[in-house]
Amino acid sequence: MTVSERANALLAQMTLEEKAAQIVGYWLDQDGAVVAPMADELASGETRGLADITRDGIGHYTRVYGTRPVDPAARAAWLVGEQRRLVRETRLGIPALVHEECLTGLAAWKAAMFPTPLAWGAAFDPDLVAEMATLIGESMRALGVHQGLAPVLDVVRDPRWGRVDECIAEDPYVVGTIGTAYVRGLQSAGIHATLKHFLGYSASQSGRNHAPVHAGPRELADVFLPPFEMALRDGGAKSVMNSYTEIDGVPVAASSELLTDLLRGELGFDGVVVSDYFAVAFLEMMHGVARDRGEAAELSLAAGIDVELPSGDAYLAPLIERVRDGRTPEALLDAAVLRLLAQKEELGLLEPDAFDADPPAEIDLDTPRHRETARRLAEESVILLSNDGALPLAAPRRVAVIGPNADRTAALQGCYSFQNHVLAHHPDTPVGIEMATVREALAARCEVAYAPGCEVEGDDRSGFDEAAALASSSDVAVVVVGDQAGLFGRGTVGEGNDAASLELPGVQRELVERLVATGTPVVMVLLTGRPYAIGWALDGEHRPAAVLQSFFPGEEGGTAIARILAGDVSPSGRLPVTLPASAGAQPYGYLRPVLGGPSSVTSADPTPVRPFGFGLTYAAFEYSDFSCGAVEDDAFSASVTVTNTSAVRATEIVQLYGRDVVASVTRPVAQLLGYARVDLEPGQARTVAFDVPLTRFAFSDRRMRRVVEAGEVEVWAGRDAETEATERASFDIPGMFVTAGDRRLVEVTVT
Repeated sequence: MTVSERANALLAQMTLEEKAAQIVGYWLDQDGAVVAPMADELASGETRGLADITRDGIGHYTRVYGTRPVDPAARAAWLVGEQRRLVRETRLGIPALVHEECLTGLAAWKAAMFPTPLAWGAAFDPDLVAEMATLIGESMRALGVHQGLAPVLDVVRDPRWGRVDECIAEDPYVVGTIGTAYVRGLQSAGIHATLKHFLGYSASQSGRNHAPVHAGPRELADVFLPPFEMALRDGGAKSVMNSYTEIDGVPVAASSELLTDLLRGELGFDGVVVSDYFAVAFLEMMHGVARDRGEAAELSLAAGIDVELPSGDAYLAPLIERVRDGRTPEALLDAAVLRLLAQKEELGLLEPDAFDADPPAEIDLDTPRHRETARRLAEESVILLSNDGALPLAAPRRVAVIGPNADRTAALQGCYSFQNHVLAHHPDTPVGIEMATVREALAARCEVAYAPGCEVEGDDRSGFDEAAALASSSDVAVVVVGDQAGLFGRGTVGEGNDAASLELPGVQRELVERLVATGTPVVMVLLTGRPYAIGWALDGEHRPAAVLQSFFPGEEGGTAIARILAGDVSPSGRLPVTLPASAGAQPYGYLRPVLGGPSSVTSADPTPVRPFGFGLTYAAFEYSDFSCGAVEDDAFSASVTVTNTSAVRATEIVQLYGRDVVASVTRPVAQLLGYARVDLEPGQARTVAFDVPLTRFAFSDRRMRRVVEAGEVEVWAGRDAETEATERASFDIPGMFVTAGDRRLVEVTVT
């Protein structure tokens, strides 16, 4: 962002207190609810009036809509009035920048709730994700919000980590393409996207939140960095948020090597870096690299964090004192203030008429467009893991709907949904949007009898007998199991809800096995925020007749699942993460070298139950005529014909994989190069052509240069990371070259 004469003129007029005020947030409406790490320990206890608090101005207002349930239209009217007050009553007349969470939709009461990011990855549909993000951005814009704290670009490394449900996939290219699509959609509506969490957060030791990261520079460069680089270079993201973690003993919030040298230097980012909530204070409290909040402020500013969120624990009084007595250079403060002013100017906040218009009297945050997009994305994201012929349901007379997640709207939503994030503290407040559970959606189609069987957590088996009797008297039993998303111990998955085991929580496995033992066909539906070790349900002797995996599908998730069960839609989702065999095999991902797989020199077998990219449909597909063209202009072409050989309309996710046969450092045995969603009518054949830049084979060599090495590579089309749908083609890359940050995307044409 370019710093204008106006921004420089404003800076020249500012007192030290006014400068500090511009690079902090103020969190309104805190009511003791813990919706951020250690928010209770860091609560300000502020009792002054807002006019006094903002007498020197303010940089951000934190979560005006996302802290407690407020009527959107009434709050928007209040916010316009508050912005006018800031312009009129503060000395320099600078309004506040308003930010909100928007990971699964705007986290506000009565706003649409879309599928969780892991479901975006399962859909393999960047265009639809961009459409969703545009709608989210339009809602935010209507409410007077300017910046969204999304998307999360952390690459999944360990399913035990509670924040897996916020992530898109375990493949950096999938994370990058879909995350970039989200950025483009959100910013097309005039909302600045914030990339989270820079860098390496998802590699936290043992899958524990805020734990140290032991990742080498090559893993950081080749696995964790590419999605951020794509979202910055290709998506033009305006903001970045730091990671809470420490890497090799250096907290990211104090790392100038990452936040300045890499982010601003090598990647050329010129936007605003905001701290994750309380990350600056954590340099003192959790990392022990700062003696006090003032030193924490200097460390963060020097590293490259421009704005302290959600409040000013370090960047206000502690920083002002250090600058005033000469311990901290004022130039550090000035650089951050200028970037924040440039952002406000770009958003139009410094224009004289910025708040002349009155807010709309009514605001609909869950329109038919929102719901239709939510339904399509939910349908595309559902993954059929097994099917012994039970699906689609053949007009059953009576369906037993059983399980702890069968009739709860909270079970359809991720950790950052408003219901699970905020309304958990307001149990008497209605959800505010229509949401059919799986039971309700099926009941609209056929006769349904319902029993919960058990809870998500706990060891209460008292409902087993009723559930088994219900299954025995029905044509089919649909058992809906899985997670409850929440924060910091309020649930089984979500921020701070990390797992030591990958078994289904509580006694849910026992419930499913009890139902299977009745002899009635059982369809197991998983509503989860992480992949679980469910090999017993897929390959065991007494397994359910079919298994569907849905990663928190949002407000239309119940309807989407019912449509798939009934056969209205053929499932097309694919696993964005490997389905693990056990917690003991973690961390494990498909992007592994030879040594990362099973071998005779160890008795520990990491082989997954289902591989990355796996998913069944109600159709059958045939691959033919696979070919690879010669290298030309540092790219090569590959094409394959896919035919729907069934009588069912369906979608195939065509996946192109490659392998560097011999390299100077170990390389994955399979790497996704590109992918395409291909809709096929019964009997229809379509040709998918990939134009693949050789940079898809790039990696960091022993000198940490990003290179494409000369030598043989193999390429093939696969149904997943382990199932080859075509023979491999091989060719030679004629010479090595350094990529210098070239991340050109794969172009796909379907004819």
